[in-house]
Amino acid sequence: MTVQTERPPSGPPEVVKSGGGRTGAPRTPRVRIGSLGPYLLLLPALVATLVFLGWPLVNNGILSFQNLNMRQVILHLTEWNGIDNYKEVLKSEDFWRVTGRSIVFTAINVVLIMVLGTLIGLLLAKLGTKMRRLLLFGLVLAWAMPVVAGTTVYQWLFAQRYGVVNWVLAKVGFSSMADYDWFGGQYSTFFVIITLIVWMSIPFVAINLYAATTTIPKELYEAASLDGAGAWKQFTSVTLPFLRPFLYATTFLEVIWVFKALVQVYAINQGGPDRLTEILPVYAYIEGSGNQHYGMGSAIAMLTIIIMLFLTAYHLRIVLKQEEDA
Repeated sequence: MTVQTERPPSGPPEVVKSGGGRTGAPRTPRVRIGSLGPYLLLLPALVATLVFLGWPLVNNGILSFQNLNMRQVILHLTEWNGIDNYKEVLKSEDFWRVTGRSIVFTAINVVLIMVLGTLIGLLLAKLGTKMRRLLLFGLVLAWAMPVVAGTTVYQWLFAQRYGVVNWVLAKVGFSSMADYDWFGGQYSTFFVIITLIVWMSIPFVAINLYAATTTIPKELYEAASLDGAGAWKQFTSVTLPFLRPFLYATTFLEVIWVFKALVQVYAINQGGPDRLTEILPVYAYIEGSGNQHYGMGSAIAMLTIIIMLFLTAYHLRIVLKQEEDA
């Protein structure tokens, strides 16, 4: 008896689908477009950053190596002078005086902004719904105020003859302040500028800190209360650990924003009186555009960026070290 067997197929094995149909040989997996999605979404922002920030930075760096004054601009001349601009700036006592002033100015502002913003943010978490909405509305108005408009308001508030501040001080008994010139001295001018910057920066800290407090589980406060912890103990053991990453990140941003506060300082009194309230961005602008030493101004601007990078890197190093220790 002869048994006939079926010859196996010579082609590739068929793959049976779950629904009963058949397909050909399994194909090599393709790279899905979904895996490139995040990069495609970031591409417009990256291009915009390179165009609007990268190119001006490169162009400013090129100008800093040139002897570029009004004569060269009119005659369309390009005169390279190497690092002479940087040498002249670094040898100048004015530059180091302004640098120290900028660091102290930034430190005072950031400390005031973070302390007051944190207190207001914690107050928002404790207020009732109506009062919270009212305070949030006021904070948003201050935050939304354009910088130039806010500066103009403060110039009017602290005006010598018709300023509201002098009028109020005179009414409450300080008659000597009736005609006080707030913009006639270095410290009084800085007081107005710091008040303006702190007023415009507190809403960002307060609103974001309040939002951070809403993420803290209420069970932790209940457990701490059962353990006999008072308000201060609850803040240090429950609230502060949750808010610490936010405080680090916000301080980092405030250092950058305050250090480059060109508009407020210049618009208040153009760095006066006698250039005693200049910080580095204002100093670079006045030396560059004001005195028409464009190469010098570009060199100061590049050094300002380097100093700011060192400050932010130092702060970031402290933050990372504290997180590792925690």
